[in-house]
Amino acid sequence: MSGWSNGTYNESYTSFLLVGFPGIREARGLLVLPFLSLYLVILFTNALVIHTVASQRSLHQPMYLLIALLLAVNICAASTVLPAMLFSFSTHFNRISLPRCLGQMFCIYFLIVFDCNILLVMALDRYVAICYPLRYPEIVTGQLLTGLVGLAVTRSTCIVAPVVVLASRVRFCRSDVIHHFACEHMALMKLSCGDISLNKTVGLTVRIFNRVLDMLLLGVSYSRIIHAAFKISSGGARSKALNTCGSHLLVIFTVYSSTMSSSIVYRVARTASQDVHNLLSAFYLLLPCLVNPIIYGARTKEIRQHLVTLFQRTQQQISTEKPQSLPSHRELPG
Repeated sequence: MSGWSNGTYNESYTSFLLVGFPGIREARGLLVLPFLSLYLVILFTNALVIHTVASQRSLHQPMYLLIALLLAVNICAASTVLPAMLFSFSTHFNRISLPRCLGQMFCIYFLIVFDCNILLVMALDRYVAICYPLRYPEIVTGQLLTGLVGLAVTRSTCIVAPVVVLASRVRFCRSDVIHHFACEHMALMKLSCGDISLNKTVGLTVRIFNRVLDMLLLGVSYSRIIHAAFKISSGGARSKALNTCGSHLLVIFTVYSSTMSSSIVYRVARTASQDVHNLLSAFYLLLPCLVNPIIYGARTKEIRQHLVTLFQRTQQQISTEKPQSLPSHRELPG
């Protein structure tokens, strides 16, 4: 931190206190159990579907590999926020340095944008699979898939990096307390002193441009996909194509509706308490992580069949191990 300069107090904080849910500051320990349970469910459900895709050779196809990648991003997104939040709730040690804060900010927004970019790649994959089924194997190769994922990483970085770089150049002198459970951009900007109009303009422009472009690309892709699916003569193939698209559209709706609702409420409901805004932030960060594996696990036939087989094998192992663990009648004492 810097001190007095030319008669003016020119302090800029280099570390901050993260105070999530400040309205219940003394009782934040009560939030540990529900958020820990939520985190464990997110880890288990996402890891279960990823394990199913990885362990079954029949699922080593572009669509299922992209689903596994999407769920891996879900785990990373939840792990970027929840462990640190749980630690601060339980130990009340919640100080974070500015570099770590900016690093967490980059990771959060990068993973959110990367999640949306994977949905775009999945839309392209389904477009080729349904509109050009005979040429699908020669078009969607491993090399193309790797290139598209690399392009998604590059695009995500280019979208998020300017926002974080501009934030790193801001002086923070109003307070060293961030009323949020994570280093969210606008929560950090509230502590700034000086003109941050450029930061707000860039952040809002990037968000609107990214969302509008994504929605246009997804809308065009899935309108073509659904139109082509209804032209399929085979009833079974048509039903399978529409069911697969339905799963993807449910995930898209979950991701974009949670993000957009949080942004709208943040700007409209300015009179709402900080706890409400924090809850909405947790909602848009964690809801897709919780819902996506359920959607793909329940609605994707091939994944569902393997999950059912896995559960049946587990139950059989448990039922066969129980009698072996019990002593026989002759071995009973007395």
